[in-house]
Amino acid sequence: MSNKVIFDKEMAKEYTILIPMMCPIHFTLLKNVLINSKYRVELLENTGHSVVEEGLKYVHNDTCYPALLVIGQMIDALKSGKYDVHKTALIITQTGGGCRASNYIYLLRKALKKADLDFVPVISLNFSGLDSQPGFKITLNMLRKMLAALLYGDLLMDLSNQTKAYEVNDGEAMRLVDEWISKLSSLFKENKGYKAKDLEKYMVMITKDFAKIKLKRIPKVKVGIVGEIYIKYSSLGNNNLEDFLKSQDAEVRVPGIMGFILYSIYNTIEDEKLYGIKGLKTKLFKIAYRYMLNKEKMMNRIIKENSDFMVSEGFEALIEKAEKVIGLGTKMGEGWLLTGEIMELVDSGFKNVICTQPFGCLPNHIVGKGMVRKIKEYENDANIVAIDYDPSATSVNQENRIKLMLAIGKENLEKKD
Repeated sequence: MSNKVIFDKEMAKEYTILIPMMCPIHFTLLKNVLINSKYRVELLENTGHSVVEEGLKYVHNDTCYPALLVIGQMIDALKSGKYDVHKTALIITQTGGGCRASNYIYLLRKALKKADLDFVPVISLNFSGLDSQPGFKITLNMLRKMLAALLYGDLLMDLSNQTKAYEVNDGEAMRLVDEWISKLSSLFKENKGYKAKDLEKYMVMITKDFAKIKLKRIPKVKVGIVGEIYIKYSSLGNNNLEDFLKSQDAEVRVPGIMGFILYSIYNTIEDEKLYGIKGLKTKLFKIAYRYMLNKEKMMNRIIKENSDFMVSEGFEALIEKAEKVIGLGTKMGEGWLLTGEIMELVDSGFKNVICTQPFGCLPNHIVGKGMVRKIKEYENDANIVAIDYDPSATSVNQENRIKLMLAIGKENLEKKD
């Protein structure tokens, strides 16, 4: 018997909706879009071993590590005493694809029942018509703002990563990120900042602001991070990987969320080529693909025209790189995108790549660690390390393996100099 609790319109007026954390910049902007749309929303920032313990207690240990962390973080928050559990709802994404992430919502409801919290409503955030709830609706206006938030998030993440490794005044880049999150959130509240002209205007302003930061350019080991989407971005999932790399005096580059969105859209278009699947859905996805691709091109053009920052070659170039070593029909989880991101990072000068691999994600291991030998046939100077993340893995062992990779990267850098 289903233990689904309906999140109705009355609940929407007084319930606090908890969102698990993944990308701090992007998710803070998304949270503020929801708040401006009259929802009570809070981003979860609880971390530590208690989150893992709650996940292990209520999620089967064969389930993938991201599911364990997301569900553990939510139940840990509900048990913290910070929230009135009878006035609290949870929200979780559903991809609708072959990834087990589509089933997180059912695992979460099962965990809530086991924890005697099955009266807490769970909302599905998806665009596939799955598990609809009458009290939570994404309007077209909200969707446009959310897409803009992801674009701004990618820009802020990229420019801050390119500056904080070299900034003269420590912390200046992240202070600028916080300022722009506040400005953009205020613009969204006033129904500004998300239309085409506004996007271009404010992206130019953001780029020029970051270009003003005083930098001391010295040779550093450049490290790219790829992997399963949650572990790649979430500091909870990857044991504060970006902070650790900064402490080792490395420059970090993380591919943006727009790449994953374009990949997800493009896969439906590719199905037409591979399997002859046609119809209205494919036509709509082609329109969405052109729209998002144009936005990516606009962002890259703005960076190039208004600064000396490095610019991505773009999604179309990434497809060409991926096709050298893997078929585009490989699309479970991060699929060919992950392999393509490694190729792109190495080609752009980030020869040292960390592939974050969570327990329980077999497709990720195949298109990550499983493709390293093939990638090195084309990129023989690539220095790639696959790091496993699971409840029993210690940060000391992970950091020691990363330090070994960094040592090789530093040696290669000295040879180059």
